[in-house]
Amino acid sequence: MQIVTIKAKPKTVFGAVLALTGIIVIILTFTLNHPEKAVNVNKSISLATAEERRGYLASLGYETEVVEEQKDIIIPKEFNKVYEDYNKIQKQQGFDLEPYKGKGATIYTYQIKNSDLGENVIANLIAYEDKLIGADLCDPSADDGFLIALIGENDDAAA
Repeated sequence: MQIVTIKAKPKTVFGAVLALTGIIVIILTFTLNHPEKAVNVNKSISLATAEERRGYLASLGYETEVVEEQKDIIIPKEFNKVYEDYNKIQKQQGFDLEPYKGKGATIYTYQIKNSDLGENVIANLIAYEDKLIGADLCDPSADDGFLIALIGENDDAAA
């Protein structure tokens, strides 16, 4: 059996630790300052055209009216309770609006014709730079209103 020993001066060990720490800090800084590049990589669904938006909803089994509404919004820099709850719904389906705080986005709204949830159900698709970053199904009526995830389990409906 052979034992290998390495003799290093304290200054050399300190320099190596300092260099390694610097590399880790640079990697973390770059990653944390560029979240939009890493957000929803598996959800890079284009919403650039009306055909793409309706096609996406059709791929989930939803029939839509041809009429669509479009609204430009700014996602708040600080989330209040309503936005925190809404973002929980987004996280259930693999989205997260936090990296988009303070940024402009577009909401596309479609009337759903074949919903088992009621007659007044609409789908909202939220786009940032023509990419899907969030979505929901809702019934905005005062009596039967709800807001749930567009994709996945819809057991946690919020009124």
